[in-house]
Amino acid sequence: MAFVDPPPHGPDAQRLYDDDVATVGYVMNASRLWAHQPASSDALFALMEQAAAPLALDRRRRGILVAACASTMGDSYCSLAWGGRLAAASDTDTAVSVLLGGDQGLTTAERAMAGWARAVARDPNATVRADVQVLRDAGFSDGDVFAITLFVALRIAYSTVNDALGARPDAALRDAAPAPLRDAVDYGRPVG
Repeated sequence: MAFVDPPPHGPDAQRLYDDDVATVGYVMNASRLWAHQPASSDALFALMEQAAAPLALDRRRRGILVAACASTMGDSYCSLAWGGRLAAASDTDTAVSVLLGGDQGLTTAERAMAGWARAVARDPNATVRADVQVLRDAGFSDGDVFAITLFVALRIAYSTVNDALGARPDAALRDAAPAPLRDAVDYGRPVG
């Protein structure tokens, strides 16, 4: 389900696959890709956790950041995965709104986060001081702004590898997503 074949079977790759089966019930297409460098996958996800730690992001806010970032990039895989998680943590209408850039159902702080995630994903060189001020006005410290930015940038790195190498969203992600969410994700790679 990607442009490169899965690597030869080994214990590190098997650990990724076993983790998937334990958490989602199947081996994800992205894991088959990242099995080429399981240690890099582990390090990237550990760094994402470290970046997000100062924010104490719950599933809803993490979903807002990832869904806003992924949809801006046109990443169907993470949009379906995290749109679904956001729908479960809030509701379908909120998740669809975030994917479409409307941000209905979000608090002021959550709207600021989503807007910043989109700005970073769209064109980080186009951000200006006033964009950061929106986050400050929503109650985020400069350290929080750095943490949000680092988390989003690491998610961009993850999505970029998946998208560039043709990882297609898992059919199980599509099947588990509410119909309005599936309809909203009309971009990126087709389901594999």
